[in-house]
Amino acid sequence: MHDDGRDVLITGVGLVSSLGKDTGEHVAHLCNGANAYAVDEQRFAPYCVHPLSQLDFAQQIPKKSDLKQMEAWQRIGVYAAGLALSDAGIAGDAELLQRTHLVVAAGSGERDIGVDCDVLDKLSQTDDSTALAKQVLPSALRPTLFLAQLSNMLAGNISIVHGVTASSRTFMGEEIAGLAAIENAFRRIAAGQIDIAIVGGALNAEREDLLLGYELGHNLWKGSYASVWDRAGAGGGFIPGGMGAFLVLEARAHATARNIEPYARIVDVATGRCDRTGGATQRALAELYGGLRDKPTGPLTVLSGASGAAPATAEEIAFIESLPSHGAEPIVRAFGSTFGHGVEAHFPTGLALAALATRHKLTPKATGNAEIERPFTGSTSNALVTCVGHWRGEGLALIGAA
Repeated sequence: MHDDGRDVLITGVGLVSSLGKDTGEHVAHLCNGANAYAVDEQRFAPYCVHPLSQLDFAQQIPKKSDLKQMEAWQRIGVYAAGLALSDAGIAGDAELLQRTHLVVAAGSGERDIGVDCDVLDKLSQTDDSTALAKQVLPSALRPTLFLAQLSNMLAGNISIVHGVTASSRTFMGEEIAGLAAIENAFRRIAAGQIDIAIVGGALNAEREDLLLGYELGHNLWKGSYASVWDRAGAGGGFIPGGMGAFLVLEARAHATARNIEPYARIVDVATGRCDRTGGATQRALAELYGGLRDKPTGPLTVLSGASGAAPATAEEIAFIESLPSHGAEPIVRAFGSTFGHGVEAHFPTGLALAALATRHKLTPKATGNAEIERPFTGSTSNALVTCVGHWRGEGLALIGAA
């Protein structure tokens, strides 16, 4: 069921990745043909990682005490959120920040690898795990009471550092968390429940614990860099990418009253969670697309969040190839080929790119398989952002001119 209410606009974008530390650098990279991607093939070999650009976190997190107590993923998220708030003209406006709602997509936090290794080392020397727990854990645990930081600490730190003090919601669950966070903020604004929100997520991809966890499920791409589409036909797998993406979403009347220029309009968002058997992903995406309102005809920029994981990526290709039967001529760009895969932050990143492309009336350069990503010299006025989780969760967002 669609909300028949208010237009939802993107009025602020905060984006950091391996390609840049602000929106200007990302526009230059993706739309003006600069370096296609930045990848490290050696540090975690045989796995590739798109490393985060060097950031001066103090620019957005000025207190050293705040910086010290945050792990990297939180710093990335707080930094990106600060960029979005500044971009939307909200930063420092205490009255407006008190009315700005916060929606975050988060993982389970980062492991303390030093403590983990200490526990494993001592376990090899004793069978008494109870005594070991009493010996090691009281002095090693953080106040969060377990060996990873709590997922809602990102939202807490955004509130503390930037003063965002209306309601706060945190969604967990890999890609579906990013999908749910965006849809939640969008629906609440469209329904008139709130006027303004900041929504997004972050991923620190340069983590041995993260790589271990995903490789235990056989999810990672091994060997030299390959684009998303090329990986899909060679066994599949994703390349993690460090990124942080936050968006300020706002009701049109509220943005107009503030005299803020929007990037784009979120026309509609649809999410699902199919069982991933026998072509279910392709069917689910087609059903979600069929239910979107105000679908455009003619050329449609598809910013695909395909991860490269099999078989989901092959099924997304099949869905995209079916779009002409719906009246759309897809101009496909897989942003995972340039950014890597951001898991919780992936869908917000796709929307950030769509907002930039729509405002600047540019289409990102092709970076992958030429049969899928054909050349296009026109501008982006409508964009379909996809995100298909490597294991579960799928969603679409239709973006149009404001």
